[in-house]
Amino acid sequence: MSSHHPHPHHPRLLVSVRDAAEARAALEGGADVIDAKEPASGALGAVAPETLAGIVAALPPGTPCSVALGDAATVDDARRAARLLHALDDLPSAAPIAVKLACHGLADAATWARVVAALVAELPACHVVAVRYADAGSGDAPAASDLLAASADGGARGVLVDTRLKDGTGLFDHWDAEGCRRWIDAARERGLSVALAGSLAGASLARAATLGPDLVGVRGAAAEGGRAGRVTAGRVREARLRLVFGPAVPSPAVVL
Repeated sequence: MSSHHPHPHHPRLLVSVRDAAEARAALEGGADVIDAKEPASGALGAVAPETLAGIVAALPPGTPCSVALGDAATVDDARRAARLLHALDDLPSAAPIAVKLACHGLADAATWARVVAALVAELPACHVVAVRYADAGSGDAPAASDLLAASADGGARGVLVDTRLKDGTGLFDHWDAEGCRRWIDAARERGLSVALAGSLAGASLARAATLGPDLVGVRGAAAEGGRAGRVTAGRVREARLRLVFGPAVPSPAVVL
């Protein structure tokens, strides 16, 4: 995710991968952005440093890449999370990397602005993306509008809404489409790029695309066997078709 620009007719597709082999499969299937994430460690689970280095090394030069850094409630949390990027110090410089940090366990917007600013200071060459969980409780994060203001004040370049608990519910079980659309518009007014995620697949993936985000992120929809399975080029192609053609694309057959 980069600084704001007019979004195309359909959003770019981000695919979360856990290793270099999945990254290659995602690219083969047409992913626009490769996101390094360990799904077994939570919604924004960080991969191991050596895994991150392997993923980035497997990407063609200039491939957009993002890195999940987990949750942070303090400035120290943000500084610790930033250390993962040291794994890339010996690699050739690539396209600017987006780093995703979630606000969880912190309801105070002013503190969140300081957390974001700390990550920006630690990783000045990266684009910081602030994440809010759609299924967060009122005490777990600032209100959605307050998070936008605090993230922009802290120097974030983009925002993402995701779901924290991978419990069978998805983004639209927690935020309705019109609420998402208003949030996207409000983010753009602050100069932030916008991504939607949260167990999006099939009809919900197509619906997310119609709301006009810059980017839509998937993991489970891109993997055989769901979120814990393996990303395949075929599943990524199906997800991409959903973004481009919407619900008119037939659902993929279930592989038994």
